[in-house]
Amino acid sequence: MDYANQKLAEEKVFKDPVHRYIHVRDQVIWDLINAREFQRLRRIKQLGTSYLVFHGAEHSRFSHSLGVYEIVRRILDDIFHERPDWDESERLVVLCAALLHDLGHGPFSHSFEKVFHVDHEDFTRKILQGETEVNSILQKVSPDFPKKVAEVIGKTYANKQVVSLISSQIDADRMDYLQRDAYYTGVSYGHFDMERILRVMRPFEDQVVIKSSGMHAVEDYIMSRYQMYWQVYFHPVARSAEVILRKILQRAKYLSGHGYKFEQPPTHFMGFFDNSFTLKEYLALDEGVLMTYFQLWMTERDPILSDLCDRFVNRRLFQYVDFDPAKDYKKLGELTQLFDRAGIDPEYYLIDDSTSDLPYDFYRPGEEEERLPIHLLMPTGDIKELSRLSQIVDGISGKRRTDYKLYFPAELLIDGKKKEIKQQILELLREGGV
Repeated sequence: MDYANQKLAEEKVFKDPVHRYIHVRDQVIWDLINAREFQRLRRIKQLGTSYLVFHGAEHSRFSHSLGVYEIVRRILDDIFHERPDWDESERLVVLCAALLHDLGHGPFSHSFEKVFHVDHEDFTRKILQGETEVNSILQKVSPDFPKKVAEVIGKTYANKQVVSLISSQIDADRMDYLQRDAYYTGVSYGHFDMERILRVMRPFEDQVVIKSSGMHAVEDYIMSRYQMYWQVYFHPVARSAEVILRKILQRAKYLSGHGYKFEQPPTHFMGFFDNSFTLKEYLALDEGVLMTYFQLWMTERDPILSDLCDRFVNRRLFQYVDFDPAKDYKKLGELTQLFDRAGIDPEYYLIDDSTSDLPYDFYRPGEEEERLPIHLLMPTGDIKELSRLSQIVDGISGKRRTDYKLYFPAELLIDGKKKEIKQQILELLREGGV
């Protein structure tokens, strides 16, 4: 039997708190799970710094990736199997894409990406097509198979049905992380009736659609996503930790470029500081490596690096106030000057941060980002875009919500040094609600 169709002698299962069991029968999938690049995902948290707010949020991108694979496996084997609009030959490529879609995430994911200007999706494709164990496994299926998997993840694959299972407004990725993140953070917002949604999913021409009888389950899913973003993913305290994390990396990069002699040299970061790092060096970084450096840098001579590392490791986070850049840009300029006069470096201790989300949208011709809408399959055989039939979804369609915060170390503003200047700072901040 060829490798692509080879089955394990006995089915392997992973016990999972969200899906109960994750089933593996394909030899390719089992080999990919055991590849070093996939095992690395055990050492990357799914929710980054959110564990500093929700103490249970210690789960990894490894468990999430298994969950996405399991949802897709169920859709293909239980729902789409032998349906006329589904091409069974696509099964393995979509299973591999589901399993490997997050392979390129770096430590603390998005914070790391912002500092070093890397894109995890780009690195996922590099891992799939580079000199890696994952690539050698995919090559055994066929020489062009790594490229096919990369195209699915990159949304350029010819079969849009396959792409939509992994990346759309109702895909396996979102369905897993909403439930998994809700479970580990202990909140109730992310729960929705996934079983119902899976039962009413159908392959239809070049997309995946939902039977109209399942519309209310989809409404529930979209509102769950909306609540999770604003109650968990964009939590202002977790963002405070992200701000400090970014500033640690920026400070280390600055010091390295200005001749500072580290007591603990940033060996693992040097290639990132000058953008000369290799794929091997990228894969060598995980959150354990970063946390080791942060703990060692707590005793560095540089007071800013030392302080920021101590804040992150020991959860001494920044306070925050609401901030509207359209109205408060003059105030920010005043605060920056006052922080400077008070001897508190505003580059590292006065940070404006924004985040935004678009809970649902449909394709608007001419816009930069194409959004594949959710389509409902009507009893007549026609399809209709979800917001045309759902008043709930119509009410939030295309409405982007943005939140701005200004972060600062409150305790440094109430010590006895330069009291008058700090009093002026506090008065300005109180206008923002501190």
